[in-house]
Amino acid sequence: MGGRNTSYLLVGLVVLFHTWKVWAYMQVNTKDRVEVLRDTVALISCMFASDKGTDGLEIKWFFVQRSNEVLEIYHQNATTKEVKQNTQFSDRITFKDLGVNEGIVLIIDKVKLEDQVEFICVVKGLTAGSGEGRTKLKVFETPDAPTIEGVDSGFLPSEDSPSKIGVCEVKNGFPKPNITWYKNHVPLQAAQDGVEISPSSTVESSGLFSVKSELRMKVMKEDNNALFYCEVNFFVPWGTRMTETKRINITVLYPTTAVNMWVESPKGIIKEGDTIELRCQGNGNKPSVLTISHKNQSVDGDGTSVMVLNNVTRLSSGEYNCTSWDLENYDEIFVNTKVFVNYLDPAVILPKDPIVVDLGKVLKATCNALSSLNTSTTWFKDQDTVFSYGHTLMVEEASFDTAGTYTCVVTVPEMEKMETSGTLHVSVRGAPEILREYSSVNQSFEESDELTCFVRGFPAPSITWTTSDGKVFKTASQTETDKGIRSIVNIKATSDSTVFCNASNEHGTVSMAFNVKATKNTTITTTSTITTTTTTTTTTTTSSSSGSRSTTSPATTTISAPTVKPETAIPPKNLTKESSGVVIAIIIICILLLAILGSVLYFLYKTGKICGRSGKQDLTKEKSSKDNIVVEMKSDNTEEAILLGVNGEKQLSSDQ
Repeated sequence: MGGRNTSYLLVGLVVLFHTWKVWAYMQVNTKDRVEVLRDTVALISCMFASDKGTDGLEIKWFFVQRSNEVLEIYHQNATTKEVKQNTQFSDRITFKDLGVNEGIVLIIDKVKLEDQVEFICVVKGLTAGSGEGRTKLKVFETPDAPTIEGVDSGFLPSEDSPSKIGVCEVKNGFPKPNITWYKNHVPLQAAQDGVEISPSSTVESSGLFSVKSELRMKVMKEDNNALFYCEVNFFVPWGTRMTETKRINITVLYPTTAVNMWVESPKGIIKEGDTIELRCQGNGNKPSVLTISHKNQSVDGDGTSVMVLNNVTRLSSGEYNCTSWDLENYDEIFVNTKVFVNYLDPAVILPKDPIVVDLGKVLKATCNALSSLNTSTTWFKDQDTVFSYGHTLMVEEASFDTAGTYTCVVTVPEMEKMETSGTLHVSVRGAPEILREYSSVNQSFEESDELTCFVRGFPAPSITWTTSDGKVFKTASQTETDKGIRSIVNIKATSDSTVFCNASNEHGTVSMAFNVKATKNTTITTTSTITTTTTTTTTTTTSSSSGSRSTTSPATTTISAPTVKPETAIPPKNLTKESSGVVIAIIIICILLLAILGSVLYFLYKTGKICGRSGKQDLTKEKSSKDNIVVEMKSDNTEEAILLGVNGEKQLSSDQ
């Protein structure tokens, strides 16, 4: 009985001892997992604390092999630190203390795929007990860029079994990447009707994964030109990433059921000279032959869907047909389109060029061009001046100014650069007409002077230069234009003379007289008189018992302008032929005014109004002394002379 009590006492003491030991604890903290990329550095920390202090700690690191065997890789106590040899980490691990008895960090350099194991950190104290922490190391590798390969041949929608669309592949990833197929941005699932996806994977010698995925599906007509691609998802430390392949499309071969045809260019209105491009296209995708024809004749039958017509004319207008031939079943489908080529014929002017209109009569001409579109006409005179608008050219009363070259331009307002033109030369028929042309003269005696005549008329007048005594001058130059004829003659002023410019045609004669007066050391002054002779026809009818008699005789009408004969005077250096007569007239007027002034002064002197004299004065018969000044004014009618003395007395033969 006593021995039994003793054993109970010992058991109680043992239980009491262990209970006291549990109350003393060691706390160890580690991360559940650490994730890194292959060939980088992994840091695994181990933090610890105890209520009894951390004196005399013992630290050990272990890792769990794939066979679940636990191997020690590091041991540390108060006196030693040792890395265990002959493990896969022996030459790639180091340790770093975080502080005095606070924690330790395991550093693994150049992490490998086989380093993906669980690590154990064990910490023991002399009085605080022991504790451990576990961390799993995860290793990742980013895969290469994915690739996709499609099938080059076309697909027939009538096939019952799924057709191979393509294969996607991604290499050298860890963990194993995942591939998803897309069609037109919509993911495909193997569970869908007519869709088969066959994935496969390979572990490379490096331990990395390569994954393939093959897509097969039943192709429909609507799948033509559909876009297919693959999406690859893979893991990275603390997340996932995604990348995509390039896009591929497939060609579905289906027969043509309809054909479309249109004019590709030009857009809008077609005109002669354009280049037309016709296009023909069927809605099928199987090989077929397209033929374009016009008026039952094949046009550029090369079997393509494009036809080009160069430099088209109105004959190119009409219906164009496009025929599609199926090479397998020889089905024929056709369509047509209409082409209209607009045209603008050359301009037609009536009456025909050239035309002659009588002076004072109506000029009327029309211009138009045959066109498939509305036209507009503009008349130009002398090329650049707009004369009138409209198809009709009308001048109510033609003059010599009406003569010239008229151009009508016919345009199509609806079509730019579509125009044509015609030319009409108009001559105005009538007796010649001389237009004076003045020029400055500045020459001395016996120098040549240039006289000019500008004559208009149709038919073109003949021009001669003559003198009053019948002498004929040789023309220096003569220029003929649409506006008239300019004739120039050179004369040498050696004496007074009259020079005639004579112009004549079948309708009349006109002359211009140049009165030339030459004086030494003076300017040659010329005046002119224009004489026009118009030839008309007068018919006279008389009646007698023997019957009526008609006679026709020409009548001549002469119009003359007065001739001005100027006095000789010293002119200014530059004097025109017209201004010389005006200057002479002014000089005569001044002389007359001086004469009147002298008469007034003489009258006042005689009446005693000046010089203190009154009443009659004695007059002497003395002759004018040598101090007298004589002023003489002569006219062509020999006007009388008035002599005035120096004192204003009139010299008479007897007393008054």
